[in-house]
Amino acid sequence: MNKSTIGRRYASALFQLLDPSGIEPARSALRALQQGLEDIPALKHVLASPVFKFEEKQAVLNELSQRMQAPPVMSDFLTQLLQKNRAILLPEISEAFAELADQQKGIQQVWVGSAKPLDSAEKEQIKNTLTQSLHHGVEVAFEVDPHLIAGLKIKIGSRVFDNTVLGRLTGMHDQLMKG
Repeated sequence: MNKSTIGRRYASALFQLLDPSGIEPARSALRALQQGLEDIPALKHVLASPVFKFEEKQAVLNELSQRMQAPPVMSDFLTQLLQKNRAILLPEISEAFAELADQQKGIQQVWVGSAKPLDSAEKEQIKNTLTQSLHHGVEVAFEVDPHLIAGLKIKIGSRVFDNTVLGRLTGMHDQLMKG
């Protein structure tokens, strides 16, 4: 079983434990913990290292969750993660939890990559087209990637739609290598 599958299971369990008013505070707390693990190597070391006792790790996570004003159930959830030695999966849990929260609100996260910056009218047109195509609200994150050369690359969940020059060149290269 891979990390994202395990993360989705824990995220789903937490989601079910929360009442609707606790979902956004929990999402915010999980996002902050994810960011902390990515930005602060010492935090990752404390959670992953067997040198630190369970109680020390628990104290760190409890203090962080209190500072982030997380719902009370988060403390028990984080303790459970520590007991199962899964605290290092907080980034995957955070992402899966955010997806569940968005689904509940009827919103789909979409990533759009382009070779050059898009103006606000183009961004709005893309957002409107995606909303109409998917039949629900979308939150679009735009990113500039000069390696794409031209065109758009769109990620919706696990699906990727690649209409870039780089994508086409890669496809042609793969076809030539097969034949």
